[in-house]
Amino acid sequence: MPERHIAEAGPTDVRLEELVRRVAASAKHGQVAEALIRRVGARELAVRPTLKEAVKATQRKLHQVGTAYSPGRVRYADWLARLRAARDEGDDAFRAACLQTMRLHASTRERLPILARFFQEILADLAPVRSVIDVACGLGPLAIPWMPLGPGATYHACDVYEDLAGFLQGYLPLAGVRGLADARDVISNPPAEEAQVALVLKFLPCAEQLEGGASLALLDALRCTHLLVSFPAASLGGRDKGMTEQYEATFREMIAERPWQVQRQAYAEELAFLVTKGRVPRGTPGGLEIELGH
Repeated sequence: MPERHIAEAGPTDVRLEELVRRVAASAKHGQVAEALIRRVGARELAVRPTLKEAVKATQRKLHQVGTAYSPGRVRYADWLARLRAARDEGDDAFRAACLQTMRLHASTRERLPILARFFQEILADLAPVRSVIDVACGLGPLAIPWMPLGPGATYHACDVYEDLAGFLQGYLPLAGVRGLADARDVISNPPAEEAQVALVLKFLPCAEQLEGGASLALLDALRCTHLLVSFPAASLGGRDKGMTEQYEATFREMIAERPWQVQRQAYAEELAFLVTKGRVPRGTPGGLEIELGH
């Protein structure tokens, strides 16, 4: 799917280039994929009276959809070294190290009480899963040891952070999958390859904050037979404001005109839907090319 272009502030806009430079120079957002900074910044420049206000608004939006969920101090090199050492000690040690690391990210931490059941129950009818695209993944790929993946499964993890992608590229071989991790703005540039399952876990509310209507466009664009879509059961502050009921109603209304099959699985921590889109048409471009050893 081609990247969308914002007419109000195109790529040659001097103000947009300055906004991208300022946001990318900040400690909190320096690792964010430039495509996302550029798209959010272009939209903010179109509605803000000054560059300074557009920069602040862009940073605020990036915080809402990403930084708020991340750990305060990121030590990816240390985490990867710990995971490699644990891998050498055996499966139990590796799982323990994965759990320890997942506790550092708000979204994956919330899933830990149900982790042993979550993927096994929802993906039971699809097991063994052969290929996965993990959209806006965060530290979600560290749950691979709990997923019903088949031998030789492929796993494409994508998020907006360059340093996170680098960490996951080193982690995926440890998890026993043929993996690829990259940093991208999945709304304007979703993965193009085919896969059996796409994981879209607790991301759609963030997608709508970035751009109204982005959720359905993303689900349509993902060339996967099945979509595992989930929503948080409470806010980051732990407050339940009838969120699951609201999310379910909105989600079902959004996909009402699609000929998709939907299975619902509810937990106290998370509301999940396994959506079956059907086969991807033959003869369309795609196919995950994975380079190992990185």
